[in-house]
Formats: sequence, C-alpha cells, structure tokens
Amino acid sequence: MSTSDAWCRARHILCVRLDAMGDLLMTVPAIRALREAVPGRRVTLLTSPSGAEAAALIPCVDDVIIYDAPWMKAAAPRADPGPDLAIVERLARAGLEAAAIFAVYSQNPLPSAMLCYLAGIPLRLAHCRENPYQLLTDWVPEREPQQLIRHEVRRQLDLVAAVGCRAADERMQIRIPEVARGRVDSWLGDQGLGTGTPWAVVHPGSTAASRRYPPQSYAEAATRLVRDHGVRLVFTGGASERETIQSIRLAMGGVASLSLAGELSLAELAALIGRAPLLISNNTGPVHVAASVGTPVVDLYALTNPQHTPWGVPSRVLNHDVPCKYCYKSVCPEGHHDCLRLVTPGQVVAAAIELLGLAGPMARAETTGSVA
Repeated sequence: MSTSDAWCRARHILCVRLDAMGDLLMTVPAIRALREAVPGRRVTLLTSPSGAEAAALIPCVDDVIIYDAPWMKAAAPRADPGPDLAIVERLARAGLEAAAIFAVYSQNPLPSAMLCYLAGIPLRLAHCRENPYQLLTDWVPEREPQQLIRHEVRRQLDLVAAVGCRAADERMQIRIPEVARGRVDSWLGDQGLGTGTPWAVVHPGSTAASRRYPPQSYAEAATRLVRDHGVRLVFTGGASERETIQSIRLAMGGVASLSLAGELSLAELAALIGRAPLLISNNTGPVHVAASVGTPVVDLYALTNPQHTPWGVPSRVLNHDVPCKYCYKSVCPEGHHDCLRLVTPGQVVAAAIELLGLAGPMARAETTGSVA
C-alpha cells in the first residue's frame, strides 16, 4: 500500500499545532486539505492554551484537545509528568488513525512524534531534520532554511501534499460566531462607523519586543491619518497593552481616536477586523486574523523572520533593510530595532491611505514595502 493509499483510509486524523494563535491560523489551509481529502473525515486538533481560543473559530476542526507541552517555550514549568501521561492516554482512547505534526522549521517535531507513537497512532507525518526512524511513518526531510525559505502557510500545505492531500482552496479561513459579530456591529453603529466611513483598526502590540513599532511613531502616523485624511481609528490590544495604547493616544495631542483595548474576545476582535476596511499592525496574531477574514493589512514587519507575511490579502509590508535581518529573536540582539524603528510614520500613512483607496500620486511615491 502506498503512503497516499494509507492516508486515504484514515477517517480520524489528529493535527498537532502547539505554538501560538497566529501559527495555528496559518495552518488552517493544510488542515482543511487533510479534512477534505476524504469524505466524512474527522479532525481533532491538539493545540496549546494560547491556540485554543483560535481553534474554536476554525470550521474544519471537529474536536480540540488543549495541551501545554513541556518542550514548547511558552509552557508553564512543572516537575510532574502526570499531564503528559494523561494526554497519551487520552489520545490512545480517541480512535485516531493518523497524525500530522505541524511546526516551524526551528522546532523539533520528535517530542510530538513520540507522543503520537506512545498513543498508538498508526500514521505519523512531519518535517524532520534528523532521521526519526520509527517515530515517523511519513518523514519529509527538513530543507529550511539552508535550501529554501517559504511562507508558513506554504510549508504546511507542502507537508500534507506529501501524503496526497492537496488544497482546492489555499485561503486562510475562520468562522465568526453570530453573537460576536452582533456585539461588534452594535458598537460600530453606536460609533457611526459604517460602510461610507474611512476607518482602520490599529493593533500596536506584540508579544515579542523585537516586533514592536515604536509607540511615538504609531502616534505620529495615527495623528496624520486622522487629521490630514479623515480616517477614524480604533485601537485594539490585550489588557496588558492598555497602558501602551493610552500613551499613544495621549501623544496624539487631542486628535480623536477610539480604543477597545482589553475589551474584546478573540472572536470579537476577528469580527471587528472583518468589518474594518484596513488593519494597521505589527507582525503578530491579528495580522493572521485579518488574512483569515479578507481584510487588507499594513504590516509593520520586523525582519526577525521572512515566513509570516500576510497571506492572500492586499497588504503593504513595511520594514527597513538591515544586515542583521532574520535573527529569529524575540528581543533585538543588536538593541537598535532599526528594521522597524527606521520605518517613517509617513510610510505608514502612505501605505494606509493607498489600501483605503484615498491615495494620490505623492502618497503612493512615499510608500515602500512589498505587495503581498
């Protein structure tokens, strides 16, 4: 029996994606390809606590198991292997016939492969740099970054294609609950933000310090968008980012803006971005939410890595070229943040008004970056 034949017989598949929300969203096209390859196939997702809220929005996932894997950077410290043994037992009882392990190239897939092996899942697929021997039944040799660099969505689509599962639709996609959409629509109506109003969501936060555009630069760009172009702005972020957002709004010197920082669930944030004509953001999870709902993006994209640009939506990806690019660090190792710091507020404004359809020739000339 060929590899593709064996996978075609699998009716219940485990998809493993144990890192952050944005990484999970970029895996959706590959998960959908697995599900749609066999009529009636069931998909269970094993994901991290940070991925669980996004998992509830993915239409091609039937069941979600949350697992705080000890080999992942964000995992809470523990000395007791009880939770890991319990996950093995739970997976063993689930009737799983195959497992696809999704990870970025710098992550080792073998701990996840061992988990699936111990659970008795017969077919196990992953990219892997070293010979996995019996831990993987379907080994796709790791070629990144020495031989190629590709978008994270493409990487995972290529993985499932290795077992005969190809996507008819490569778009990212989520399903927004009607309750979340209704709450957001009501708020937008109260604020007078409708289809005839130029407005944008601004998300200035990021979990990694190396991926944050300076707050003062955000304030200057936001001020110019409102004052010079009549664009209304809604700031978003988590509760921990309220102080940063408040400092940006204060630095705008009385120019009007709105804030929903700390007030939205992920589903509500997705509904808001889905209604917005534009998202302006650092390279962080909401960019991938925007790609999942079809909203254009101005992406202030730190050159920490090249694989996570907006997928399949109109975008302007802004950064300043530096010799230290692709450092793959959460904190700038050089300390200067020049790949973002040297992007001017004028470039942000020009990119935003171009995507909003408000740009004239001078604005277009000021825009730099790439069209994704």
